[in-house]
Amino acid sequence: MLELKNISKRYENRFLADKLSISVSRGEIVALLGASGAGKSTLLKIVAGLEPADDGQVFFDQQDITQLPPEKRHFALMFQDFALFPHLNVVDNVAFGLIEQKLPKKVAREQAVAMLARFNLATHATDKVTTLSGGEQQRVALARALITQPKVLLLDEPFSALDADLRQSLREEFKQHITNMGISTILVTHDELEARAMANRCVRLSAGQLSVVW
Repeated sequence: MLELKNISKRYENRFLADKLSISVSRGEIVALLGASGAGKSTLLKIVAGLEPADDGQVFFDQQDITQLPPEKRHFALMFQDFALFPHLNVVDNVAFGLIEQKLPKKVAREQAVAMLARFNLATHATDKVTTLSGGEQQRVALARALITQPKVLLLDEPFSALDADLRQSLREEFKQHITNMGISTILVTHDELEARAMANRCVRLSAGQLSVVW
């Protein structure tokens, strides 16, 4: 279980987070709504260890990981712009995290191909990522995030760059993959319909405070 306890963060004399506390169980998707600039992405970065909180603690499975560097948390963060490596083909993009973990390249690529097959992308393994459609690129980004078996998945507006029909089809697909792997997930979105399609619970961040939406 992921737990945030009394997280506070100030920016330009205002609170983005004011003693926020929330927990996310294994396999649960919690949606985080809020206006632009409310601090949603900053909160994700605090969870990921990319930005320090001014106060408060982050726990995973009852262990305080507040001071743990990002690479030792084994969390995955996905952005709205896919953040794929244009100089690598599809399979090497997916295998990248495993290679960074010192897995032999041959083994990493074999596991990447198997993961791509789960996303119906195995035939694109040797393609350049720049030749893929937006939906295919987002599937590659999720495959890359999941292949390292992260403890927590942090999704920052993952579908906002896609058209409406594609967003709708990917929501259910992403939800199924995340639930099957039992990963604690926070989904940042401005779209309440998206939140309802994917999340088990939904909260809203406003003026540094969280309130339950449903």
